[in-house]
Amino acid sequence: MVSSSPESAAAHRSGQANPRGMRITRAALARFVAVSVAAAAVGVCTVAGADADTPKKSPVEVLDIKIQNDQYAAHDVGPAGPSLGDMDVYSGGIVRDGRTVGRGGGTCQVVHVDGAKLTKQCLLTIELEGGSLTMQSLGVSGTKTLDMAITGGTGIYRDARGSARYWDIATPNERLRAEILH
Repeated sequence: MVSSSPESAAAHRSGQANPRGMRITRAALARFVAVSVAAAAVGVCTVAGADADTPKKSPVEVLDIKIQNDQYAAHDVGPAGPSLGDMDVYSGGIVRDGRTVGRGGGTCQVVHVDGAKLTKQCLLTIELEGGSLTMQSLGVSGTKTLDMAITGGTGIYRDARGSARYWDIATPNERLRAEILH
């Protein structure tokens, strides 16, 4: 049974009773709504601001250089002939536009033998004026190119990632093209 009394009508005009028995006045309700709308607006602005502060897609730096190998050694560490663990060690200069701009070196170690086909784990580092780049990959003996992952660096390359391709390996025309993401 619902009863209506002068007190409940007055309560209805001045505010409403919530389930806990507390009365909410229109002024309090208006303040609550205003604060809620303001908080929502701040949240939307914050989300929009976060998008504005998000860096754009990393630019790609392309490095086209020539490699001048000047030292090389092949180490036959297992039984005579190709075997697991055999290693090539090399170093040389980095040339761009006819000028030496750095140096590099690395190793390739045999990790799998399948007849005359040798798979090698190669690790290389090149040093340039602004820092160094490190690269690694698996390569198969006798191939004309080697694709490597850029795994890091120092200096201006401290956040480097990307890929590198070597051509004409172990020839006077050896070249490197690195696509570096920062």
